[in-house]
Amino acid sequence: MTATGLPLDALRPRLPSPLVAVEDARLARHGVQLLLKRDDLIHPDLPGNKWRKLRLNLQAAADAGHDTLLTFGGAYSNHLRATAAAGRLLGFTTIGVVRGDELARRPLNASLTRAAADGMRLAFVDRTTYRRKAEPDVVEQLRERFGRCYVVPEGGSNALAAQGCAELGRELRGAADVVAVACGTGGTLAGLAAGLAPGGQRAIGFPVLKGGFLGAAVQRLQEDAFGGRTGDWTLDERFHHGGYARTTPGLEAFTEDFADRHGLVPDRVYVAKMLHGLFTLADEGAFSPGTRLAAVVTG
Repeated sequence: MTATGLPLDALRPRLPSPLVAVEDARLARHGVQLLLKRDDLIHPDLPGNKWRKLRLNLQAAADAGHDTLLTFGGAYSNHLRATAAAGRLLGFTTIGVVRGDELARRPLNASLTRAAADGMRLAFVDRTTYRRKAEPDVVEQLRERFGRCYVVPEGGSNALAAQGCAELGRELRGAADVVAVACGTGGTLAGLAAGLAPGGQRAIGFPVLKGGFLGAAVQRLQEDAFGGRTGDWTLDERFHHGGYARTTPGLEAFTEDFADRHGLVPDRVYVAKMLHGLFTLADEGAFSPGTRLAAVVTG
């Protein structure tokens, strides 16, 4: 039960999400088929991996008697917006710890405006403090400031999030040979890979941030959630296009072309980078003829 006494199913997610075949001549010439896993259609306020990563955390918060959620994100965080929406729908008070100076973020962008409209209290912290957000003394200071609360990590990525995302992998068993997903904090990939069929499917994660740190993060999440590394997964670090929320002329051209061909404008922060990576890998001969690719549209 939630803080309001309603079951989490009150959110009424659309599961499993649709799997849609896409005909594209650029892939067809390599004998490769593309399927879009439309996880963005799960719920209007908690699309895709946001629902999957938050679901078990929301249940754990409610089971422990919490009525307040505290979490972290940058100024353009989809996770903050989704957590705020969950709070509005389920009766939780929500607090968003935002990276960066408050004055520099005024007026609020569309993401933070939506989170605030859904009742989220925004607390801005400097970047040095934000980098230490997982340290016990920083968490304790936040609890002293805001009171008793259930803490959800940045991006929602923890063991419960990975366990929630394993269902995504199970939904794709038998549907594709290779499954691709864009990665921010790694929780979706950690769970997705664990849920895929062993010995017959593999996952590719496309980090949207620079730094080369994500492999270790995904492995830690799998160790916490499943007891060790599991599933066949790799990362391709080449398609961040400058880093989080950044773009390049090449990515812009690819995104516009994909939208013209298929009537779907992929999100530039995450999905477009992943799709660009898949099409590049196909051109490089990374997939044998007959390969079925499933690309997760996370929203």
